[in-house]
Amino acid sequence: MRLTKLTALLATVAMPAMATELEVTHWWTSGGEAAAVAELAKAFDASGDKWVDGAIAGGGGTARPIMISRITGGDPMGATQFNHGQQALELVEAGLMLDLTDVAEANNWKEVIFPSTLLDACTVDGRIYCAPVNIHSPEWLWLSNKVYEDIGIPVPTNWNEFVETAPQVEAAGKTPLALGNQPWQSNLAFGAITVAVAGLDVWKAVNVEKNMDVAAGPEMAAVFEAAANVRKLAANSNVQDWNQATNLVITDQAAGQIMGDWAQGEFQVAGEVAGQDYTCLPGLGLNAYLSTGGDAFYFPKLNDPEKEEAQKRLAALLVSPEVQVAFNLKKGSLPIRGDVDLAAANDCMKKGLEILASGNLVPSGDMAWNPDVQKQNEDLLVEFFKSDMAADRAHAQWVSNLKTGL
Repeated sequence: MRLTKLTALLATVAMPAMATELEVTHWWTSGGEAAAVAELAKAFDASGDKWVDGAIAGGGGTARPIMISRITGGDPMGATQFNHGQQALELVEAGLMLDLTDVAEANNWKEVIFPSTLLDACTVDGRIYCAPVNIHSPEWLWLSNKVYEDIGIPVPTNWNEFVETAPQVEAAGKTPLALGNQPWQSNLAFGAITVAVAGLDVWKAVNVEKNMDVAAGPEMAAVFEAAANVRKLAANSNVQDWNQATNLVITDQAAGQIMGDWAQGEFQVAGEVAGQDYTCLPGLGLNAYLSTGGDAFYFPKLNDPEKEEAQKRLAALLVSPEVQVAFNLKKGSLPIRGDVDLAAANDCMKKGLEILASGNLVPSGDMAWNPDVQKQNEDLLVEFFKSDMAADRAHAQWVSNLKTGL
């Protein structure tokens, strides 16, 4: 009998004699996210083990403290989502996370995971502690085609055109820019604007080279002036969650949203067609690039040999080609390996794949700065976007915050 692809995959992994339950915590609760995580659960259950879903609503800012508290408090889950970078570094250094180096070596992760920075972000002192599952880039502008068609003007092709047409959008009774009230959304929008206005070289100088003269210079001053304009465009966007803001674009109440490529999952669940119902502009249409952050799963130590073997089986499964395709097609993200078949990719995913192949990549801010610096500037940007704080004052405080992370 000919094996199906999934059966063939599972045949290469040692099947457990009995199902082992693993609680998996994550913050994927929107419609598109839930559809994507269901693919992971389905694959794990089909392998003979049991995925016990531990979704935590409210996004990463709400979920991470709960996850960390459970791990440090002696109530660890079987696996937990974090973003690539330094979010779990202290847990690893404290000896609370399972070493996955043997899984990575057995499955050739160093050869198949691309770009290599994803695996580097999982590596501490030469040992690998997490399984990357996707590449998410936050610097996309999502546009409702119908809003512009109803007004009778072309759909913008970049951020500058978007800003120029905002008065016409407002005159038509629409919100130019949808922006939710969660703190990380302001931070995400600012990061996208940074590259759109100042350019990749400035972004790299500040976040990779940690050049504080550039951080305090005129290019970044222009970014803060642009951010002040953005808060005007989003003044009437009275929603909380990111997916609620995305829904304003889907339902043609708002012209656009700055959001990561995970927004694709929401458009897909709503039956929207990329290139027909909505337009996606990576790098806000000004700089075609990707910041190669995303999500990874870490596995807390459980002091249970049976569960540890199940943890390692799940880690291997998450990186496998078939699971990568099934998950990322639903999530709207890009796979973390370049040897998978994505013939079913939509228009927006194809744009991302082309940029990924071009090598026009930068590391995500999660990898560049420690959590304390990220939190300080997240708080600053929330205050900035919710008030009339002067751009130059916010700029000065932002630079001061960065310096604490040097």
